[in-house]
Amino acid sequence: MPISSNVFVRSTALLLLVGFLALMGIVGTTIWLVQQNQTWFDQTTEARLARSVVVNLRNALQDAETGQRGYLLTGEERYLEPYNRSVPEVPALLDRVKEVLAPYPEEGDAVAKLGPAVTDKLDELAETIALQRSGDVEGALNVVRTDRGKAAMDEARALFDGVIEMSDTRILTGIENQRNATNGLRWVTIIGAFVIFAVVGGSVWTAMTYTRELAQARQEVVDANASLEDRVRERTSDLGRANEEIQRFAYIVTHDLRAPLVNIMGFTSELETSIKTLDQYMSKRDVASDPAFAEAKVAATEDLPEAITFIRAATRKMDGLINAILKISREGRRQLKPEQVDLNEIVAGATTAIQHQVVENGGSVSSDVTVPRIVSDRMSLDQVLGNLLDNAVKYQQPGRPLEVTIRARQASGNRIEIEVEDNGRGIAATDHERVFELFRRSGVQSQAGEGIGLAHVRTMVRSLGGDITLRSTFGTGTTFIITLPRDLRRFLGSQTA
Repeated sequence: MPISSNVFVRSTALLLLVGFLALMGIVGTTIWLVQQNQTWFDQTTEARLARSVVVNLRNALQDAETGQRGYLLTGEERYLEPYNRSVPEVPALLDRVKEVLAPYPEEGDAVAKLGPAVTDKLDELAETIALQRSGDVEGALNVVRTDRGKAAMDEARALFDGVIEMSDTRILTGIENQRNATNGLRWVTIIGAFVIFAVVGGSVWTAMTYTRELAQARQEVVDANASLEDRVRERTSDLGRANEEIQRFAYIVTHDLRAPLVNIMGFTSELETSIKTLDQYMSKRDVASDPAFAEAKVAATEDLPEAITFIRAATRKMDGLINAILKISREGRRQLKPEQVDLNEIVAGATTAIQHQVVENGGSVSSDVTVPRIVSDRMSLDQVLGNLLDNAVKYQQPGRPLEVTIRARQASGNRIEIEVEDNGRGIAATDHERVFELFRRSGVQSQAGEGIGLAHVRTMVRSLGGDITLRSTFGTGTTFIITLPRDLRRFLGSQTA
């Protein structure tokens, strides 16, 4: 059964989820088992340390007892060597035993009893040796015969044996737990590896199946494109012809509209001349005796001039709109001329044209162009930058010196980006797209215009293979962003193809 795109995505996501969960399970279990293993290892190490310290203390007491016995039997000082060596070590060893057994509360009673037992034994050893040295051998033997030292040693030995047995039990338990943790870690690794191999195998199988079907679909697309390219080329040619017809129609319509408009403007001028003559005539007549003549005079000297004024305003407005349509129509028909242009030079020329207007009000114009040369249409670039800079001057914020900055830099996709930033009155967010529409304007209409400037700019920029957008905050300023191809010839070539 073919694998659809949705099935491939869902199955891949499911496999990745299973693999992720398996991996997280392996990692989590491994960390837990390693931590457990470390815990058992630490407990085993502590038990071994406790056993070692207790054995050392027991050996030290036994060595001291051995030295005492040899000295009592022979009376020779050399037999006291084990005693002299071991006795100084006993206090430190006893403290060490208390330290290593501190983590084991169950051994607290044994630790408490061990100190007095060891002290009694050392006292008994020291007393007998002192009597022997003073020559009182019988007194020393009597002390031994009291079994006081034997009782202390037996008690200490019993305590030693108990601690050693506890340590051995802990060591064995720790080793067994470490072995179990290691076996668990081994099985987790084996099972996890099996799950991951299954997930990887399923993913590879799914990817290979989907890739094979994609290759088949791609081949079908290639076969279909063989005929589609011809149809696209034919439709593109039709669209091109339709676009030319639209431009030609717009030119003809606007051109034909000018003839009646010129006639209206001419006859309006004649009406104005006639009204002046009529006004002169009316002013010489006495209107007191003829009320009808008075009304005619008001109509001729007041109503008709007012009507003609309205006609004049309407014809001027219509003339501006017709000129705007003609201008855009001519721009659409103009043949672009790609050539090497220096952006620094074009920017310098555009800023020079407005420099005096900006400087007079205390403002400034600066540029930062890092893409010096491109291939484009010089006239269109001049017009685009000129329109944007004229707008910056026209719509500057009253009472604030105008600051204009032009930047140009390399953009992705072998394109460039030009920014024209000003600190003018800004554009409201609702009008960011509206200002690019024909005959549409934004904000308070305090400046003359028909609303074609930015529409004309967008038309020119798009004819150059780019686009223009803006970002603006009302009352703060506006930045226009123009993106263009570095080489216009490639764009025109793709359009022709």
